[in-house]
Amino acid sequence: MPDMQYVDSSNIEAIGYDAASQELHVRFLKSGETYVYYAVEEWVFVELMQSDSKGKYLNANIKPNYQAGKL
Repeated sequence: MPDMQYVDSSNIEAIGYDAASQELHVRFLKSGETYVYYAVEEWVFVELMQSDSKGKYLNANIKPNYQAGKL
């Protein structure tokens, strides 16, 4: 698992990215569960981290476009 960065979000606790495997890890605040999104390009991770609302960006740009699995 990549290093997780805590973020300011009402829904997401922390986000990590492994550039070598292109895996995006997202740990949700309320459930504590971590999901891995596969084949995520690095620019998508950068945009997510720069977005004003991490949850909105995740829902609009990542969930509909990338396969995910729960850790």
